[in-house]
Amino acid sequence: MRISALTAGLLLISQPVPAKVVGQMVPADPITEARIRDLAAPERQKWLDYFARSRALMAADKAALAAEREGKPAPAGPANGPSGGDGMPLDRPADWYGSAEARQVADNIVSFQTPTGGWGKNQDRTAARRVPGQSYVPVENRPANATGDIRSMDAGWHFVGTIDNGATITELRFLARVQARLPGPDGNAYRAAFLKGVRYLLTAQFPNGGWPQVFPLQGGYHDALTYNDRAVSRTAMLMLDIAGRKGDFAFVPPLLAAEVDKAAVRARDVILATQVVVNGERTIWGQQYDALTLTPAGARNFEPAALSTDESVDLLLFLMKQPHQTPEVASAIDSGVAWLRKHALMEVEWPNRPDGPQGRRLIAKSGAGPIWSRFYDVRTFAPVFGDRDRTIHDDVNDLSIERRNGYSWFGTSPLKLFHEYDRWQQQ
Repeated sequence: MRISALTAGLLLISQPVPAKVVGQMVPADPITEARIRDLAAPERQKWLDYFARSRALMAADKAALAAEREGKPAPAGPANGPSGGDGMPLDRPADWYGSAEARQVADNIVSFQTPTGGWGKNQDRTAARRVPGQSYVPVENRPANATGDIRSMDAGWHFVGTIDNGATITELRFLARVQARLPGPDGNAYRAAFLKGVRYLLTAQFPNGGWPQVFPLQGGYHDALTYNDRAVSRTAMLMLDIAGRKGDFAFVPPLLAAEVDKAAVRARDVILATQVVVNGERTIWGQQYDALTLTPAGARNFEPAALSTDESVDLLLFLMKQPHQTPEVASAIDSGVAWLRKHALMEVEWPNRPDGPQGRRLIAKSGAGPIWSRFYDVRTFAPVFGDRDRTIHDDVNDLSIERRNGYSWFGTSPLKLFHEYDRWQQQ
């Protein structure tokens, strides 16, 4: 049997129908001075100032590295590590963060902080510290079939300062835990690096309240307002925690905390502004948005402009954490949760791993579900799926085996949201 239609949010299995290509992925446009000059005043000047700061900070980062290398051979770059901030656990007992083991990780973190104040991604922070002249980030090794996914980034200068894959946010939370166990001079270096990192996030924030995936800006879809992989929601949640000046963040100076609080409000406002409205109905959010127009945008070749369930779950959880629940926030939450409930997929199963040479395939299974597609078409609300060649399909089983096996096309993250939503309504 083949997947044929969606009715009342349920995936129905009926007579076989041919799968088809329903579109072509268009990558997000980078932020450029020419595009900014097309904006109306006063937004134009805010963006010109932002763009100029980004270019100046990029030049300063590169100059600092060049100065370290002057007259010397460049050391080998740091080794690639797993994604997700490995080596920086945030769930250990409080006393552990004052241990020699934790301080070694913290020293490593401090050593890799860029001059602008951020960090790269996918590094094991239990590895060796950075030495002068060493790259701030590992060389990204992408498979041959993924080389076309990223464009417009300087060769050899990828993700030098990013919030992708939890980078920078995880480093800051780890440093905050360590310094809390070292209130004296031993914790000063960690506090200084933390505060520098917070100022980096404030500088990186768009005039409209969002954040790019990479800052200073490096082109391509990395300039987009990025909800993908919780980039903005993680950052905005950290802003809320810092602004509260409690626990690990009690040391943050009041004036800086006030700036951070304003940044959290701006983040909330842009999240509300980017909730997709179709025929007057509030739905959910896309993975990323054009930073200047705030319209949903594509990213990697297989990530089309579409409604995205995983990212929307985390944005809704952030909105539930707002200290002041305005009617606009409540409406956004209620409508987002309602849309997710309505578009659950039933009677189908997505296997956890490939089953034989045909790879992972969506199959009909009585009693299965609910699951949710990662992407839904913005107009029709039907699930859509992207391939390496930028084609957009209406049937996941029509994708190449490499993409079917190598991406999270379906998930159950809305279930945790529904539990939190029930608690939020009671409060």
